Amino acid sequence: RGYLDNITAIWPRTVGSPENEVLTVNYLLEQIGAIEKETTDAHKISVDIQRPTGSFSIDFLGGFTSYYANITNVVVKLEPRNGAQHAVLSNCHFDSVPNTPGASDDAVSCAVMLEILNTLSKSSEPLQHAVIFLFNGAEENILQASHGFITQHEWAKSIRAFINLEAAGVGGKELVFQTGPENPWLVQAYVAAAKHPFASVVAQEIFQSGIIPADTDFRIYRDFGNVPGIDLAFIENGYIYHTKYDTSDRILTDSIQRAGDNILAVLKYLATSDKLAKSFEYRHGSVVFFDVLGLFVLAYPARVGIIMNYVTAAIAFLYLSKKVLQAKTRAIDNLKKLFTAFGLTLLSWLCTLVAVLTVAVFVSLIGRSLSWYTHFSVSVFLYGTAAAAKLILVHTLIKKFFYKNMNKQYLGEMFFDASLMIWSIALAVITQMGLCSAFICVLWVAFPLLAKLMIHREFSQKGATIKFVMIYMLGMFVPYIYMIYLSWTVFEMFTPIMGRSGSEILPDVVLAGFIVVFTVILSSYFINFIYLVKSTKTTLVTLSAVFVVTLILVCSGIFFPYSSDAANPKPKRVFLQHTSRRFHDLTGNLVKSDSGIWINGFDYNGISHITPHVPEINDTIRTPCEEQAPFCGLPWILPVHFMFRLVKNWYLPAPEIIPRRPIHFKVLSKDQMSSNSMRLSFEVTGPSHMSLYVRPHEGSALSTWSLGDGMPVASVGGDYFVFYSRGLQATPWRFWVELRVPEKHPTGVVSLAIAAHYFFGEDQKSPQLSALLESFPNWTFSSGWSSTYDLFVF
Repeated sequence: RGYLDNITAIWPRTVGSPENEVLTVNYLLEQIGAIEKETTDAHKISVDIQRPTGSFSIDFLGGFTSYYANITNVVVKLEPRNGAQHAVLSNCHFDSVPNTPGASDDAVSCAVMLEILNTLSKSSEPLQHAVIFLFNGAEENILQASHGFITQHEWAKSIRAFINLEAAGVGGKELVFQTGPENPWLVQAYVAAAKHPFASVVAQEIFQSGIIPADTDFRIYRDFGNVPGIDLAFIENGYIYHTKYDTSDRILTDSIQRAGDNILAVLKYLATSDKLAKSFEYRHGSVVFFDVLGLFVLAYPARVGIIMNYVTAAIAFLYLSKKVLQAKTRAIDNLKKLFTAFGLTLLSWLCTLVAVLTVAVFVSLIGRSLSWYTHFSVSVFLYGTAAAAKLILVHTLIKKFFYKNMNKQYLGEMFFDASLMIWSIALAVITQMGLCSAFICVLWVAFPLLAKLMIHREFSQKGATIKFVMIYMLGMFVPYIYMIYLSWTVFEMFTPIMGRSGSEILPDVVLAGFIVVFTVILSSYFINFIYLVKSTKTTLVTLSAVFVVTLILVCSGIFFPYSSDAANPKPKRVFLQHTSRRFHDLTGNLVKSDSGIWINGFDYNGISHITPHVPEINDTIRTPCEEQAPFCGLPWILPVHFMFRLVKNWYLPAPEIIPRRPIHFKVLSKDQMSSNSMRLSFEVTGPSHMSLYVRPHEGSALSTWSLGDGMPVASVGGDYFVFYSRGLQATPWRFWVELRVPEKHPTGVVSLAIAAHYFFGEDQKSPQLSALLESFPNWTFSSGWSSTYDLFVF
């Protein structure tokens, strides 16, 4: 904890700031030096300060190209006294996003790595392989430092596997949410070594689907280094992730100890493993892995899972076939009835989904979105009860009007078989799609079927009903317990993310969708009881009453989304930029300029809850889109424009800002490469963070440039986005772009804009910006900085 407290005391640690490039680096070097002095004779420690410059393209967010100059890495190698040919990498990052102390993201991981280095170096037991500890100083700038290390550092060539330590929340358990690619032995290493396992292939497949707007250094090591690894992250309490509340005192000592125990054990296991030296020989397919209530991890090769999945599905289909063919004279009739029940079950699910999502859309449209953000139980009482009531209502109506006078026991059997059929088909389809998460379907096929096969007596026999219910519930125990455990993990991760996912996504629709999915899953083998009981009236009335009361309370606004509770804050995120903009024409003349404070709410509510507290923000200052300028003429720090609607942005007029360190944009040359090709060369100097936007005019096309791998990558919307950052000092940024141009181009061939962002120092906040930030209510986290936007046409 001492390491953690000292690192977070240097905050914020923004790339390019003295806090990040000097103070934190010096602190790390001091601690590493102290550790080195106490190292036993069994080990040797080497330290290197790397300051790489490079460029790469990435399809993260809207897709963009990244350029970095003179950023900082602190690299430590612990190896046997006689050296080692192979190494395992442990990675953390010490930089933080602006205006936050970054305790969980990612100072705590760096603190854990320092302690692990200290522990391993004092051991008298020699390691078989080297352990490289990378304290990287530019992860928040979208994975730049890891790219600089893995593509340029000499030690990177020896790395055969890595462990990446990250955060999507503050404390709690650290979840293994990515592994590989295709190195089952790494998961086995985690299974064998981790003392407090918490891992899920479901989390891996959700994360890699791209629906979570986040990424980690795992991607860089995998894609640019071709190295397999394990990605871990704290996931609890994501409400204060990337805010001023992410302080060291909020991370429990137990969380730090648990993470340290796990990572030390896994690193030690890998550093003494014979498989590490030949890691590429063990690259044979994916692996299914999941922990059981945090007690232990089950892991097996995906190819074994495929066989198991298909065998389980085949047994289920065999059981269903036998049921259908029991009375050969009625086989066709039985098949029709089974498929009817199958269709009605799916119809009930669809009706439930439509009904609940309709409620979610209604709640969003009346301005009551995120009412559950601080009070999660509200979402259960609102959408959970609606889902359960709708499901029961549909089947009650089916029973009353469609299956009037039909035997209850027969109906119960038939709808059990229908649910089994749905799960069996889902198991086969998901397995065919190559998803390891199909193991969940195995649970929902195997255990209920096993329970059903154990029931020999008919309902009509004495005492059979009690026995049936007991065995039935026993059969449901394993899948139910696991699904509830999994749903806790999913909601723990996703609920806070809804507060930072932009103004385009309706968070109530997303959460309501998740709740419907889990309701449908958990009720799938209890639908048949609706057909067995005499009446569902009491249950329906109770669920409906809870839903109606909750809906009324939500509509009344009693559940305020955000919280300033000191012990457990759940703030609303707002980003403000005091921006000065200048637009130039083809001749270089200034045709338009303005200045204002650009205000962006980071969730679907925009800043509707804030406007009563800050009267100067109203509908008269909605942000206009400058259609002729790339990215609407706004200084986006990253290409996330597609996540935010301008109708939920505000541009409050404010005095022009004049930075003490202004941007300097210079055209070095204009070269005609051929009759239809032109190259423009530029030089830029400015602050540590800049964004370059390029928009070829109609008839022109950006063919190549000096950035990334030379192939321009367009962002969402068609404009090109380049993210630039540098360390404390760097040479002027020089680059060129080459365009295919039409024979005649009277209005020019390309519009090019450059934005400068002042995240720290004397240029960060103007008096007007500071005053506005102070006027925001205490349940907000408002992050502000100054920026400029200059547009040129060539």
